[in-house]
Amino acid sequence: MNEGRRTAATRTPDLHQLRIFTVLAEELHFGRTAARLFTTQPAVSRQVRALEDALGVAVFDRTSRAVSLTPAGRALLPEAREVLAAVDRLHAVAERHLREVAGSLRVGGIGGEATTNYAQAVLAGLAQEHPRLAVELRALGFGEQFQALLGGDVDIAFLREPVPAGIQVLPLSRERRVVCLPADDPLAAHTVVSLADLARHTVVDVPSWASRAWWEHWSADPRPDGAPVRYGPVVDDVESMLTTVARGQGIAFLPARARDFYPRPGVRYLDVPELPPSTAVLAWNGRHRDRPDIAAVRAVAARLRIRSGSGRGQG
Repeated sequence: MNEGRRTAATRTPDLHQLRIFTVLAEELHFGRTAARLFTTQPAVSRQVRALEDALGVAVFDRTSRAVSLTPAGRALLPEAREVLAAVDRLHAVAERHLREVAGSLRVGGIGGEATTNYAQAVLAGLAQEHPRLAVELRALGFGEQFQALLGGDVDIAFLREPVPAGIQVLPLSRERRVVCLPADDPLAAHTVVSLADLARHTVVDVPSWASRAWWEHWSADPRPDGAPVRYGPVVDDVESMLTTVARGQGIAFLPARARDFYPRPGVRYLDVPELPPSTAVLAWNGRHRDRPDIAAVRAVAARLRIRSGSGRGQG
């Protein structure tokens, strides 16, 4: 074919023609090009001629023995690839918007769980991937935390295990537990105590509508020797718990990070090595697992957990 057609372009080439052009430029063989594109050699030839008619120049020299790019073809090839790459990016952006979740998500947190580094990382990742999903934060009391999820008052929550049936979780972090004592307690002069040392201490209690199994776990009830735990004043959040402890009305057990989160006059935190670690979790109602907004949070949290190695033990 004559290298230059010397005719004005009559129309814009379509994407199919540009794809055939780029593949043929790589293969320089009509048969292999047709095989890669799952079409026939005559179809490839027709589309190349249509492209050249549209551009007004020849892009290939064809003989019975060889196919090669013309100077115009070599000049146009990077431009064709850029057009195709731009179209691919266009589709990728459209696909992201198609998957993007919108609306509002009600997020609960017990104590300071929603302000921890792992919870904030999940919420930041969610905002980046789903900017049209508005997040509403709500502090949860000890008594309402699980019912808030099961009853639909919140959609997800940052909690501490154990959780009751019907709630599913993704572990985010593990750390030691500590005992929270009044500062004037004789044991407060120590840094480490045992459960036996605490046998005669009264433990603060939670409301009657709270999960008893959850609180007995946190109260180490029963103790290793089988001794029952004596419960005292009822509290429904960390602040009232700490106030009650500071007044000398009871003790409580908290995650080790409480030392940094809740430094309070009149309160001391001591290590209790025999207590098993505490696991922080992202929790949701199992019936809503595949709801788009909850699935989006789960996916973000799972990716962050894999990247950071969270959940393998901290503190």
